[in-house]
Amino acid sequence: MEMIQIVGLGLVATVLILVIKEQKPLFAFLIAACTGIYIFMYLIGKIGGIIEVLEHLAESSGVQMIYLKTILKIIGIAYIAEFGAQIVRDAGQESIASKIELAGKVLIMVLAIPIISIIIETVIKLLPA
Repeated sequence: MEMIQIVGLGLVATVLILVIKEQKPLFAFLIAACTGIYIFMYLIGKIGGIIEVLEHLAESSGVQMIYLKTILKIIGIAYIAEFGAQIVRDAGQESIASKIELAGKVLIMVLAIPIISIIIETVIKLLPA
């Protein structure tokens, strides 16, 4: 049922945008941006539930929380960068959208370095001397 509501909101916003775009392109963009932000904010509650389940699973399996938190941060950066780039693309600014995506990728690599280091150290320990 929730998906139907989200799609309905998207369709209503799209029709409004198509009607308004010819007369007031700025308002059309604002409708698109506000609709996207509203959907994103709605999903944040769902994401919070997912994070709680993953934290519980990590605790029960003995995985260190630092790894889970790092992975969740990486996922968060990916989603936020994609969302921001899409909004900027909707405004017709492809070059800025590409820079947002690049920044997201670089920040993901920065966060991934400790995990990559641990994986490499583990592989080196497993190799015969």
